[in-house]
Amino acid sequence: MIAEIDKKIIARLQGDLELTPRPFAAMAKKLGLSEAQVVERIRDLSDKGIMRRFGATLRHQQSGFSANVMVAWQIKPDKTEETGEKLAAYRFVSHCYERETPNPEDFPYNLYTMVHGRSKEECLELVKEMAKAVCAEDYALLFSKKELKKTSMSYFES
Repeated sequence: MIAEIDKKIIARLQGDLELTPRPFAAMAKKLGLSEAQVVERIRDLSDKGIMRRFGATLRHQQSGFSANVMVAWQIKPDKTEETGEKLAAYRFVSHCYERETPNPEDFPYNLYTMVHGRSKEECLELVKEMAKAVCAEDYALLFSKKELKKTSMSYFES
């Protein structure tokens, strides 16, 4: 069971943090806690596996990265974890997922990365660099045409 104060902390972490040098201190003040208490409760939520992570959401188009491509890679099953770790380490990769291939004859790709660049041409060069680094020859490029939705899950109301 999650304590009410932890639900309030989670709700605040789901939204934007205040742009201050000490955002947890600002959050703590609103919750009637100390900054140390808020940080400790966040660590405890993480240690218990209740909250796996939180991080910034980058609006890449507003940041100058106007092109992005999902790369679907065909990777040998015994190499997906190793390859995924290598691909995920690139600074221009925001997501890296392994997925089932329910119909490998039609679509044999089992590893997916989201690559962001300043142009389509830059994305193509980045993907070539990645493919060479992991010795991948078979991949498909799915360039984004339009961003339709970008929201995070919301578990508790603030």
